[in-house]
Amino acid sequence: MLAVFQSRNPSILRLVAGHANRLCQHEATWYDVRLRNLVYFVEKRLTLGRHVATYNTSDFRKGLKVQIDGDPYLMVEWNFVKPGKGNALYKCKLRNLIRGSMLDRTYKGGDSLESADVAEISAQFLYRQGDTFVFMDNESYEQYELSAEQVDDGWKYLKEGMVCSMMLFNDNPIAMTPPNHVVLKVEYCEPGAKGNTATNVTKPVKFETGAEFMCPSFINQGELCKIDTRTGSYVERVKE
Repeated sequence: MLAVFQSRNPSILRLVAGHANRLCQHEATWYDVRLRNLVYFVEKRLTLGRHVATYNTSDFRKGLKVQIDGDPYLMVEWNFVKPGKGNALYKCKLRNLIRGSMLDRTYKGGDSLESADVAEISAQFLYRQGDTFVFMDNESYEQYELSAEQVDDGWKYLKEGMVCSMMLFNDNPIAMTPPNHVVLKVEYCEPGAKGNTATNVTKPVKFETGAEFMCPSFINQGELCKIDTRTGSYVERVKE
């Protein structure tokens, strides 16, 4: 137990706190006190171990993750402007990592932005329950839930057991990204013409995930196809 309190690994601490919280909901009252104390000490350790950094305008660069008004943003573009008189200006374009919206901001030299506690982990897709998608951290085995809105078009490529990239903000999941290429089985399509191997003639094809993609007309039901998740386009037919 002492090793748990002394641990500096956030994944381990989150895992212990999660298990203890779940146990608190089911164990007898006399045991609740011990479990709740465990939760308190672990969460306290997490809070003490977290520090907030700031970025000065001299640190601005493409790809920087910052926090504005409580939301995480990715700096996708910045330009240095030196007017004839006055302070230097930094014109920035930032993308909200939760909603995907864009924000234009101008900062004066010497201004600073708070860093965003954003991390990416590998998470395995377990199952879907209604509009909720459940994933599991491959290292800590902690489970995370994403809404259909957060998953967005990613549902089209998700199969049970698939390992995806998940983004966490303040240890909470906010988005996921499937692998660049996935192999999916054709669930239904119109029969392909024999001997037709032309790739410029396409047809709608429904796959095992329920999604439809345009594929060459020679594709048949039951076959496997590689799909590019970045564009939603057909890449090639795959042999079993």
